[in-house]
Amino acid sequence: MQPIGVFDSGVGGLTVVRELIRQLPDEDIVYFGDTARLPYGTKSKETVIRFSIENILFLLKHKVKLICIACNTSSSVALPTIKSYFKVPIVGVIAPGVREAVSATRNKCIGVIGTKGTIQSRAYEIQIRQLDPKIKVVSCACPLFVPLVEEGWLKGEVVLKVAKNYLKPIKDARADTLILGCTHYPLLKPLIKTLMTDRVTLIDSAKQVAVEVKKILTHEGMLKRKKNKAKLKFYVTDNPNWFSVLAERFLGKPLKDVRRVNV
Repeated sequence: MQPIGVFDSGVGGLTVVRELIRQLPDEDIVYFGDTARLPYGTKSKETVIRFSIENILFLLKHKVKLICIACNTSSSVALPTIKSYFKVPIVGVIAPGVREAVSATRNKCIGVIGTKGTIQSRAYEIQIRQLDPKIKVVSCACPLFVPLVEEGWLKGEVVLKVAKNYLKPIKDARADTLILGCTHYPLLKPLIKTLMTDRVTLIDSAKQVAVEVKKILTHEGMLKRKKNKAKLKFYVTDNPNWFSVLAERFLGKPLKDVRRVNV
């Protein structure tokens, strides 16, 4: 009966929440967005680890049974360290997407797009090569994608030009699989799909995370047994009104009760 905990530096992790709701509709969810300290992608490794630990401690106060790190920067920089601190199962967004991409590629060339912090960490590249050393990985930082999504610029001439510029190295390398390495990017999926064409498989990490969570809860016998209405709770460290407005874009419905808290 305990909830699933999810944290991100802001609103992007709501794409993971959306998938959890779709695949595990009976499960309660507690979401924590560290909006006062975003973005994580520009922070040092030590700072990201400290923030991630503080976020997990907040979720543990709500007695969560599993934690999703719905932040690519935290997953790439902090997860290897913080897993040793806690007994609760912790799922990052990188490993599930990597496994799906390695399985999907036909020509052994995978593209990865993400924030500067995620790309500089080489976390996707390292994990892909661990599964298959023969795979070529082409990684591109796309720092403008997050602000464009948060401003609601999902199509149009400006975002098209930006996307073309970012995706050119991946198209030139003829990658047949592309990992959307940031939880904001699924909202740009129609645009990216158009530019990359149907021959390229897009890997949405949010979907793979939800699959992984369901697998773990099933294996550990922790799935919610009572089929009553799921409870969703949302907490942020700053600007709940801004979060609520953006949340409707990510979840497809408005949020009425977003609480501001201090970590």
